[in-house]
Amino acid sequence: MSFTSDVKHEISQLDLKECCKKAELSALIKLCSTLNITNSGLNLLIKSENATIAKRIWSLLRELYDVETSLSVVKKMNLKKNNIYNIRVLNKVKDILLDLCLYSNRGLLDVPLGKIVLKECCAKAYLAGAFMASGSVNAPQKTNYHLEISTNSFEHAQFIIKLMERFNLPSKNIVRRGNHVVYLKAADKIADFLKVIGAFNALMKYEDIRIGRDFKNSLVRLDNCEVANEMKTMKAAKNQLDDIGILERTIKIENLDIKLQEVIKLRKNHPELSLNELSEAYTKEFGVSMSKSGMKHRFTKIHELALKQLEREKI
Repeated sequence: MSFTSDVKHEISQLDLKECCKKAELSALIKLCSTLNITNSGLNLLIKSENATIAKRIWSLLRELYDVETSLSVVKKMNLKKNNIYNIRVLNKVKDILLDLCLYSNRGLLDVPLGKIVLKECCAKAYLAGAFMASGSVNAPQKTNYHLEISTNSFEHAQFIIKLMERFNLPSKNIVRRGNHVVYLKAADKIADFLKVIGAFNALMKYEDIRIGRDFKNSLVRLDNCEVANEMKTMKAAKNQLDDIGILERTIKIENLDIKLQEVIKLRKNHPELSLNELSEAYTKEFGVSMSKSGMKHRFTKIHELALKQLEREKI
């Protein structure tokens, strides 16, 4: 199963209080159903491609309303050929929708009435239901962190965004193929969302993989920095040795200032050392303390002398 399926399966098994069951079912019906009017009255058709979610919806309807339902399975004719589970509610439709705050005297509501998510536990259950209905989350093995819930209504998208904000989950909304998609990008906020909806096993797996990969990436970045520093040291040492070579070819090194002679000798003996390491080696060999800036100043002097000698050669 995918990581999204794992999350949905886990939260579909949660044991909820009656008020939270209604909040979860409200989200599931809002996002998974269509309302039809027939000769016999209102008819509610709920569709899902996930058998676990279909079972959850069916169980909640039976537990809360002892409603008469029919279940059918249709196989899609596209390449994936997934099953579509159809749950048709045959009676008490208006009463159910009223109780789930999805219907009023004005008819079907674009967003449920606020009282369905008044309690914090019910707000969490609603988000869990919304995620089960139309949510997805990238597997933690992927480098692109992304969690989303899709709805066909701008008003409902804003409703979900405000619910997330109650739990310090700053989400955004984009339009994709006519649907409004509420999404989270930050890895820590996705982890917080999994915690909010009660997917604690998925959260542990997510954090374990994410932290392990981030730690590995940090090591790689550290290695890259070390390699870059080493390359920089090697390039600087090569340039210094080139300058020394110019001086050895054009003048007598013995005629230079003794301090420059010492640095030249040290660099030729230790071509691999950085300036810091060369400073320490200088102190050990000559018994005089030498700072990195002091060492750099002497190599600058050597470079200037080498440039002068090259200019004289041109003349």
